[in-house]
Amino acid sequence: MKRLTKHGNSLALVIDRPILDLLGMDAETPVELVTDGKVLIVAPVRDEEARRRVAASVEKVNRRYRRALERLAR
Repeated sequence: MKRLTKHGNSLALVIDRPILDLLGMDAETPVELVTDGKVLIVAPVRDEEARRRVAASVEKVNRRYRRALERLAR
């Protein structure tokens, strides 16, 4: 069983190294979150086009909210 961890104003799920290794994931691996309203599935993005879209979205958010994110990181 895992518990969510407080991370700023959000919650984080820490994934153990053996699971990351099994899935071939690291800190740079984009993930896809899917839910049916009852279950949350966290899966690595394997499609290269989807990976590019995720990276572009992250970059856009970072540009738009840079100052707020920097303040939150303090």
